[in-house]
Amino acid sequence: MTDPSSRPVTSLYVHVPFCAQKCEYCAFYSEAASGELINRYVAALIRELELISPTAAPRTIFFGGGTPSLLTLRQWETVLRAMERAKLLGAAEWTVECNPATVSLDKARLLRSFGVNRISMGVQSLDEKLLDRLGRVHSREMVFKSFDILRAAGFDNVNIDLMFAIPGQTLAVWRATLDEALALGSEHLSSYEVIYEEDTPLFHQMQAGEFSVDEDLAATMFEELLQRSEAAGFRQYEVANFARETRATTIAPPANDATSSLIAVPSTAPATAAGGLLADVPTFACQHNVNYWRGGEFHGVGPSATGYVAGERTKNWSNTQLYCEQLEAGRRAIESREKLPPLGRAGETAAFGLRMNHGWPFGQFQAVTGFDLRTEWRAEMDELTARGFAACSDERFQLTPLGLRYADFAAEKFLRP
Repeated sequence: MTDPSSRPVTSLYVHVPFCAQKCEYCAFYSEAASGELINRYVAALIRELELISPTAAPRTIFFGGGTPSLLTLRQWETVLRAMERAKLLGAAEWTVECNPATVSLDKARLLRSFGVNRISMGVQSLDEKLLDRLGRVHSREMVFKSFDILRAAGFDNVNIDLMFAIPGQTLAVWRATLDEALALGSEHLSSYEVIYEEDTPLFHQMQAGEFSVDEDLAATMFEELLQRSEAAGFRQYEVANFARETRATTIAPPANDATSSLIAVPSTAPATAAGGLLADVPTFACQHNVNYWRGGEFHGVGPSATGYVAGERTKNWSNTQLYCEQLEAGRRAIESREKLPPLGRAGETAAFGLRMNHGWPFGQFQAVTGFDLRTEWRAEMDELTARGFAACSDERFQLTPLGLRYADFAAEKFLRP
């Protein structure tokens, strides 16, 4: 039998910590930075990619942030060429997060030519007042323009990110935003309720009484999201994620350009992941995120990035300068390592997986974790089922639509010390 620790890690997350400006709600590690610091980061990132490359064979790659699309054309080409040398190209799914204000045709074509085949665009709202309220740097007009640019560059797998329950957002405005966003014809939709994280401007404004949270309105907005996305051809597969089974429109191939011959670009058609992880999700579900929710391994590189390899969770320093100093000295910029006991890790895996509509098939959970949900978490399953938050069959345990609305509450019950 093959030693699991000898198998290459097939998911790679890359954190790009730079933004044009910090959004009011954001608790992720990000910063506004000069070009010189970004260049230093790029060099350090390449060193870290080289360090993990012997144990990596990515089938999914995700560049998140921050705003990865903030990198210049030259910086992107430097990173992509380094990944090519390290044999990290060729992923079946490769996502890059973009802000509509930082999308250009040249940049989109460059990414596509190296094998990036999925874009996640942070729209959040199509209402100008709410965009300003959130501290976003793009306008609604930029969203439509950037979407057209991505299509022209050959991207036929695009996600749109939206937020609801934004302070000042009415139900009518939310309905209008949903209708306009769905009409774009993207392959994927992510939509999150605003979370008031400590140490964010939005949290402090709420604490100061500048606005109040209307839970009933948020619940109504969530119902509108479910109904309108389904009517538009999307299927919910996770609390905040919706995907199509087939494309809404035919996407024209990209026009010939100077970068088209750089490498052989893999097909953008989503592929089935190992272990049957994608058996219960729509065709255009995000494979990279499904790997997280199903307890899979992944390398994480970049400031503040977390990784999970061979049962050990790592976290890089949330400080770009310190991150660069560590890599410049020839070592990973890891701040902490943690190896959870088997039951603790299994509980964490259970919690993440229950965010998915199909919950956990008992056989699959046992294959991933070595534990049986029906034995270790019987009391928790019975409690959630009795409250109408979950349903249990001979094959699986899953949250009901009501339970998905309160998925964080349900998930916490499965965590173990």
